[in-house]
Amino acid sequence: MMLNADTVLFAVLGDPVSHSLSPVMHNQALSDVGYNGVYLAFRVKDIGKVVSGIKALDIKGASITIPHKVSVIPFLDELDDTAEKIGAVNTIINRQGVLTGYNSDCLGAVKAISEKTAIKDKDVVIIGAGGAARAIGFGIISEGGRVTVLNRTVGKGEKLARDLGSEFQHISNLKKTKCQILINTTPVGMIPDTDAMPVKSDDLEKTMVVMDVIYNPLKTRLIKEAENIGCMTIDGISMFVYQGVFQFELWTGKKAPVEVMKKAVLKRITS
Repeated sequence: MMLNADTVLFAVLGDPVSHSLSPVMHNQALSDVGYNGVYLAFRVKDIGKVVSGIKALDIKGASITIPHKVSVIPFLDELDDTAEKIGAVNTIINRQGVLTGYNSDCLGAVKAISEKTAIKDKDVVIIGAGGAARAIGFGIISEGGRVTVLNRTVGKGEKLARDLGSEFQHISNLKKTKCQILINTTPVGMIPDTDAMPVKSDDLEKTMVVMDVIYNPLKTRLIKEAENIGCMTIDGISMFVYQGVFQFELWTGKKAPVEVMKKAVLKRITS
């Protein structure tokens, strides 16, 4: 990769961000299509100041990750219709100083789940109440699924459930909740705390399809425990790559090399 005065800058903004494989995925894709750009990771606490920096430095696009997917919104100039309905942003594009927020988590999750099972008329339990949960919940409902939000913090969980028009249960009530598809949207189980699980092993049923949005490690403890009892599982790679494909094409105007992006991520995780 040749860096010069014309190199376009992209970034992922979050806290923590050291685990992110977005730079690996996007830099490989940029190289593959011959686009003069580079993608970097920045650990960010004050998202408002950093959004101002996007304009000042003419950063063309940014990925937004935990914990800024909702708090970033007031600092943007415009929102895409889907992002506005969801109330969470994971993608920013800078068009001549006008920052527009999008949400590709929704699309990524729906594609990943649909590869394995139908969503329509399914009882889907979403663990967590952050930006990813909000986006995925919106996607599931749009596809005709029924959502129940499970969260430890009652107030936050109830608010998301109200916003989605869905049910809420405390996370301890999973056993009592109808669940055909279980989706973890929390960071519980992410590197370095890989022994952690968002629910108890005993709460899992072999009839469930279990998805974890965490992609590093590739197989979280939740996924391993689900596989051990015979569940169909969906790791976080597909959702991660599909949301990245949307970002890449939005930012560059070029068709994303999907398989190249997936291989780059898998190579880094398994190496």
